[in-house]
Amino acid sequence: MQIRDATFLMSNSRVDQCPPPTLPEYAFIGRSNVGKSSLINMLTERRGLAKTSSLPGKTQLINHFLINKEWYLVDLPGYGYAKVSKESRVQWGRMINFYLRQRENLACVFVLIDSRHTAQAVDLEFMEMLGTEGIPFVMVFTKADKQSGSRTHQNVVDYMQKMSQSWDEVPRHFITSAEEKTGREELLSFIADINQQLAQTQENV
Repeated sequence: MQIRDATFLMSNSRVDQCPPPTLPEYAFIGRSNVGKSSLINMLTERRGLAKTSSLPGKTQLINHFLINKEWYLVDLPGYGYAKVSKESRVQWGRMINFYLRQRENLACVFVLIDSRHTAQAVDLEFMEMLGTEGIPFVMVFTKADKQSGSRTHQNVVDYMQKMSQSWDEVPRHFITSAEEKTGREELLSFIADINQQLAQTQENV
């Protein structure tokens, strides 16, 4: 897939104020400081599209971007630790959960995971929630350039093993690096395939 156009549309805290659910939508979420904004900018090849920050908790709203006038990319607030008040974290949690459960055109959630760490309980619990709710998702391991390939592989395997304890089939995963553009083509091809499948389904209705 070639990204010809990537445009910021809006930020808001309510699902009913999101753009009309007429296009496929892909949401990106992960623990605070997982490299989400950098990954989004790498995918779209727009350096300043998503705002990056050295401080966790920069994203605080549901941010919609229109890609190629064909699908929405959504930047969601991070879960887990962030230097914000407990009240703000609770509000984010409610907003995220309501969005994930109510957004009817949500095609897939990209759960970003820092590849430098072994399996983290907060990631496993979040993905367990997605599975329980029947929300489709894939795992995206970030920052693969920050360590050796063997270490990344070991940590990915650790996640796979932990998840296989409660999942009949472990969701698909990708390994990425915003710096080296690793995984870009694979992620965009995955999105293109889903868009094609959805278009064919609509034609058959």
